[in-house]
Amino acid sequence: MSSETLGKCQDVAALCPAGSVEWLQAIGHDFLEGKREGACVYDEAGRRYIDGVCGAGVFNLGRRYPELVRALDQAMRDTDQGNFPMISEEKALLGQALAQFVPGALECSMFSVMRGEAMDFACKVARGFTGRTELLTVDGGCYGQTGFALSLSERVDKEAFGPLIPDVRIMPFGDVDAAKAAIGERTAAVLLEPLQVENHCRAAASAYLQELGARCRACGALLVLDETQTNFGRTGLRFAFEESGVEPDVLVLGEALGGGLFPIAATLITQRVNTFMNAHPMIHLSTFGGSDVGCCVALKALEIFAREQPWQNAAARGQTLHEGIEELRGKGGTPIRGVAGKGLVWSLDLGSPEAAQAFCRSAARHGLLVVPGQVARHTVVLRPSLLVTEAEAMEILDALRAAATDHGETS
Repeated sequence: MSSETLGKCQDVAALCPAGSVEWLQAIGHDFLEGKREGACVYDEAGRRYIDGVCGAGVFNLGRRYPELVRALDQAMRDTDQGNFPMISEEKALLGQALAQFVPGALECSMFSVMRGEAMDFACKVARGFTGRTELLTVDGGCYGQTGFALSLSERVDKEAFGPLIPDVRIMPFGDVDAAKAAIGERTAAVLLEPLQVENHCRAAASAYLQELGARCRACGALLVLDETQTNFGRTGLRFAFEESGVEPDVLVLGEALGGGLFPIAATLITQRVNTFMNAHPMIHLSTFGGSDVGCCVALKALEIFAREQPWQNAAARGQTLHEGIEELRGKGGTPIRGVAGKGLVWSLDLGSPEAAQAFCRSAARHGLLVVPGQVARHTVVLRPSLLVTEAEAMEILDALRAAATDHGETS
């Protein structure tokens, strides 16, 4: 990067909100992203970091996967944004591919631009289909920044936006008796993440998910699972919910669908739930949802996921990381108090938000980018590319060891 270009970038960065800059400084990420390639990102000076943030799961295939770059280039030559309400070959092919890729009877897709929008549609279709208004979720969830998604999420600052979506209730996570008591004839849907990545990777037990599914069926409510951070192999399975054997009525897929090259997300529903959309075809619109260019990229991403089966690599490399982190923690003198997760998503308990930020700063100094959990702010979340190599996994462990040694430094 030339000095002139760097100067311009710094001028732009100076216009960012001071709070954002302070937060980036606090975790050691106060640099300009430069080159991006595979599991890595480079700063403006050319220094290489392993990307353990992955855009909160957006970059499951790593940064700028070559086939996706070529697919995007070709799509821009062949098509354009398209018209959201109209059928196109690109939309139809992606919908067909998703129906084949996702387990169970989730055959119908509604395309969005981002996770929050995909979750909002899930809430709207649940209310529309059931004719009920009550939305139940569990404590500790994190679903996005838009209206319904924010109302369902556990965030201490969400009330700053004024009155939130009404008739949203929170249940204690994992409590079967509480769920049975809460889910009733007023309930439109029960919504949760199978693995709460931002809340120290707290996992919903298979028996708990099965009980939720059974109670929803008995009461005529829908079971909505948000796999934005766990889909396409993150936990060592294609989708986290597969381990439980539960089949949701609605599945939220986040921005990983676009492979980090184009903003596209999706909400999948069953044919039964889709009867509401058939009766009200224009009740939900998204100007840029299901962009034909984005559909081309997503279709190629699904092809790559199916071919590479990154869930296998996630399981293998995840075991390497887990064993290494536990070995580090077992030596004593480490700031890491606990570790939770599976596959290629791990959460490290540092004891306090201040310690978590210090650990992130130390990790960045040693070439690894990680961030604190959005809900459990005393934790640090590690989620590298699902295609990370064994050598890169060892680099991650080396960086974690170094960060554990000097995590208290602030400079």
